[in-house]
Formats: sequence, C-alpha cells, structure tokens
Amino acid sequence: MLPPAGPIDPKYVSLKLAEPDQAAEIAGLHAKLFNPPWDTANVQPLLEAPAAVAFVARLGAPPQTAGFVIGQVAADVSEIISIGVAGDWQRRGLGRILFGAFARAVTRAGAKRVFLDVAADNTAAVALYSALGCTEVGRRKGYYVRFEAHAVDAIVMTKALA
Repeated sequence: MLPPAGPIDPKYVSLKLAEPDQAAEIAGLHAKLFNPPWDTANVQPLLEAPAAVAFVARLGAPPQTAGFVIGQVAADVSEIISIGVAGDWQRRGLGRILFGAFARAVTRAGAKRVFLDVAADNTAAVALYSALGCTEVGRRKGYYVRFEAHAVDAIVMTKALA
C-alpha cells in the first residue's frame, strides 16, 4: 500500500536519534537509494563516531523507516555525510524535515555552518538544498564513482546556520 499523496504533515513524522544498532536498517534503505550502496559495515562506524549526529524518520502504521540523515559536527562546522528518503516518500517534504532536524541539532552543538556534497545529476536534491538556503561553493570532478555507470561530479554546498 502506498502512502497518501501530498505533503507530509510533520506531526506524523517520528524523528529519532539514530543509534549504532540501527546501522543495518539505515544501510538497507541506503542500498535502495544510492549507487554504490553502503552496507552495515559502512554505516555503523559513522553512527558510533563521537561527533556523529544522525536521525531516522519513521512514518505509517506500523511505523517504518522512511528516511535518514547522517552527519557530524566538529567545532563550529558540520557536515551531512548522507541523507536519504524512501522512494514512496520522496518530494513530499521529508528531506526538508530531516535537514531541519540535523541543522537544529548541530546548531545546539555550536555549529555555525553546514556542508554537504550532492551528485550533480540529482536535480531534485540540488533544488531542495538551494531552496533551503544552501549555495554551491565548489565541485569535485568525478567524485561519485558508480557501478556500471559514469562517474558524476559532486557539488559542494554550504549554508550558514543561525
């Protein structure tokens, strides 16, 4: 069964801090969204790192993981390492909710800026980050090396935090 259409009402989103024991769950969703996919061995150390800031978003009844954000904060700078939203929930506001949760958490931790990389061919994500106030500050040529596909540039984006 598909979720109801239209924007997601944030009051129906359960945002939880992601713990290392959720690495397999996050890796499973990552594998559906990215090429190359991450496995549990890639995700778990990110969640265990002392500087980690990560959330999972759950929706539906029974609640299912619909998205995640993994990042880190160091001094006054933060970085989103990966953010993903399950296909049925994309373009409905969940990415915006996850970005906002991450930004609030790292701001409380003292970050004044967030950085992220996004694949140049991911036009929906580039548009979202631009709408959220992120600006391009650089490119990494051929950064995303994909299985059985051409490498894609990474657009480096940043946003000042309040």
